[in-house]
Amino acid sequence: MDTLVSMLDLARAGDRRALARLISAVERGERLPGIPLGDADDGSRLCIGITGAPGAGKSTLVSGLTKELLKTSPSAAVLAVDPSSPISRGALLGDRVRMHQHATRPEVFIRSMATRSHHGGLAGATQAARRLLQYCTWPLVLIETVGVGQVELDIVNTADIAVVVLNPGWGDEIQANKAGLMEVADIFVINKADRPGLESTRRDIDAVIMTRPESQRPPVIETVATEGTGMESLAEAIVSVHQSLRDSGELARRRYAQLGMELSQQLSRRFTTHLQRYEGCPDFAASVAELAAGSLNIEAVIDDMLPQVLNCESLTQNTSVTHRESNTE
Repeated sequence: MDTLVSMLDLARAGDRRALARLISAVERGERLPGIPLGDADDGSRLCIGITGAPGAGKSTLVSGLTKELLKTSPSAAVLAVDPSSPISRGALLGDRVRMHQHATRPEVFIRSMATRSHHGGLAGATQAARRLLQYCTWPLVLIETVGVGQVELDIVNTADIAVVVLNPGWGDEIQANKAGLMEVADIFVINKADRPGLESTRRDIDAVIMTRPESQRPPVIETVATEGTGMESLAEAIVSVHQSLRDSGELARRRYAQLGMELSQQLSRRFTTHLQRYEGCPDFAASVAELAAGSLNIEAVIDDMLPQVLNCESLTQNTSVTHRESNTE
């Protein structure tokens, strides 16, 4: 714990290596002391989520947007959530390769995070990593999700502003998926706008957003991220949406909801850790044997097992092994 406290002090003072080690600790599920979560009224900090289907060009878009936003922001951190390696369970690091132009800039911090079987386009520790970055004085955090389907909404529960990236020619997918991200997006981006099908895709998006009240209709920005086209318009839309959310009180409401979601996620992760340890205890095997023999029903076993799971300490000596296995940095 003392080591984590020391690293936290170093990270807040600008030590990037300490910050990277702290994010690794967060991914392992370690507890970080001294990080306040309540920032609902802090308008100087902003978290932008970039999401959309695979192949939409999100990584290139994030790179170009980061460059544009740094014209007005002193620094920016990027959390690029990558698919997990099936062997090491670590991030495949594709997004950091695409953001090579920012790799050596002191005002940019880039971190890939592996999904590690977590669904919804994000890693299980993404929200905690975002909090850590903002506590360590990074005012702007961009989160790029793994390619997701239209109904996977983790990014909405993590970021202040949700940017949904689509491509020309995706009209059928838009019409077939009017729920989910199509309904909660704060900004739509039609990337690769130099390709055929742009106008029809824009009409399909307009048909979806016209169902919202006029004051809640998101802007639709056309970009060609590989050429840097549209980045200024996208940055201006983000500033405008951010201001609107602050003025209406919606930003504070979202952050309050995010705290509740983060609390729920952390409770779930803590319980899962206890459960995994308990599954190696003799009592667990004995319960399975009783179920197999028909002497107990599963509801009774669960009622008896829950307190034991939460108080399981018999396998705590395996914690360090678990941490080494999950640390793929």
